[in-house]
Amino acid sequence: MLIFAPMRFSILVILLSITTFSYAQTKKKKTISSYAKPDITTYYHSQQLTIDSATSPFLYYQVYEWIGTRYKYSGETKKGIDCSGFVSKMYDRVYCISLSGGSRDIYSQVKENNITKSELKEGDILFFKIRKGQISHVGIYLGNNKFAHASVQSGVIISDLDEPYYKKYFYKAGRF
Repeated sequence: MLIFAPMRFSILVILLSITTFSYAQTKKKKTISSYAKPDITTYYHSQQLTIDSATSPFLYYQVYEWIGTRYKYSGETKKGIDCSGFVSKMYDRVYCISLSGGSRDIYSQVKENNITKSELKEGDILFFKIRKGQISHVGIYLGNNKFAHASVQSGVIISDLDEPYYKKYFYKAGRF
């Protein structure tokens, strides 16, 4: 009986390890799925936007794919992206227009850059003067006063132009 005791102990350790590993994997899966985004229609409805009435539904699909991506200065991937990288990525994928550089560089690349708030159309690029009175933030207009952008605090999100912060710093919009 004493000869089999170490073997029984080894089997017990292996079984406990497998059980613990399986439990950890189950917990991990539950945690990941609890952060799932709502479906695209529900998400845009919560933002008072509808894909059906969009001029370019593909823009909405592309923005949705990036919602929740964290902010990373000079980032251009799903691991992290900044505001100018996000707008450049959307314009490249949706309109096949290549933009480069930061928000001030993008401002100099747009064809019309004197568009006021009342003239906004879906796909217009929004410019904000936040730091030192210079263009330092950029987003893309979706309609109904909403725009998509990569914010330092929340990553890629949809915001309203009438939020006091954005209302205060909005400068102009541009389009191609």
